[in-house]
Amino acid sequence: MRGISDNVHGVILAISSSIFIGASFIIKKKGLKKASATGGTRAGSGGHSYLLEPMWWAGMLTMIVGEGANFAAYAYAPAILVTPLGALSIIVSAVLAHFILKERLHIFGIVGCVLCLVGSSSIVLHAPLERKIESVMDVWHLASEAGFIIYTCVVVVAVLVLIFRFVPKYGQRYMVIYIGICSLTGSLTVMGVKAVGIALKLTFEGKNQFKYYQTWLFTVFVIIFCLLQLNYLNKALDTFNTAVVSPVYYVMFTTLTILASMIMFKDWDHQTATQIITELCGFVTILSGTFLLHKTKDMGNSQSTNAILLPKNKDIESKATNENSKEIIEV
Repeated sequence: MRGISDNVHGVILAISSSIFIGASFIIKKKGLKKASATGGTRAGSGGHSYLLEPMWWAGMLTMIVGEGANFAAYAYAPAILVTPLGALSIIVSAVLAHFILKERLHIFGIVGCVLCLVGSSSIVLHAPLERKIESVMDVWHLASEAGFIIYTCVVVVAVLVLIFRFVPKYGQRYMVIYIGICSLTGSLTVMGVKAVGIALKLTFEGKNQFKYYQTWLFTVFVIIFCLLQLNYLNKALDTFNTAVVSPVYYVMFTTLTILASMIMFKDWDHQTATQIITELCGFVTILSGTFLLHKTKDMGNSQSTNAILLPKNKDIESKATNENSKEIIEV
């Protein structure tokens, strides 16, 4: 029963987190736009003028609240349950972008939001229970196993290659580079966040976990990687459309986080094949929703644009025909 109760607490915290984080994307985007309008160097070009913009800090505060709720959620529920619920932040972000940033949400966007909700519900109903952990040392032993060490090394090498080789040349052209850095580091950050969250939870229960140096290592690790993610997420938001950044970031981040959690915490060891397949189907449904949001984001605008341009094109053609007729008559 305790495991089920913990999962419920984790779900409530994860949903609250999604609402705050989804809103923070829009508020920060408004702050970045205001900062660039004042003539400062854009974040996408390496500038930090947005740090003087109160609107950006309001968005930052909103994100901190959301991340705090997300942080607490990982202490109660497994990552394979908490992370996919981040899809709800996409829905919040898309709806607010429609009304505030005038980034139109059309019928296919609404269908994408519904798919995200259906997939999230499927995962919540079939998610595994939280693994029983008595000490932060248990997490340290899991992180020290060969499989997770190999994954960590691969991620670190990939991030370094992206930062020093691909960002200078292709960062402004390909969003996947910025988002790739955020997602790769994010998958490791979540594992660290889960360790620190468990340490805090056990400490509040009277079992002090901060007497272990491993707890402090996890804390420093989380801070460094969070700052790295924040830097490149700002670059992505300032350079590319919010309606694109949010779903692509979610898909990459969630996929890599679930992979990291499977390797480290072995979430599926005590589940049946039916439960695992249902969770995978739910995840694929969420991916379908985010893909639909991404691929059809400009469909409404393009249709309206064509509708406006089409009569003009016909007028131009008719004028050209009349001029040609006059020239023929004159000849």
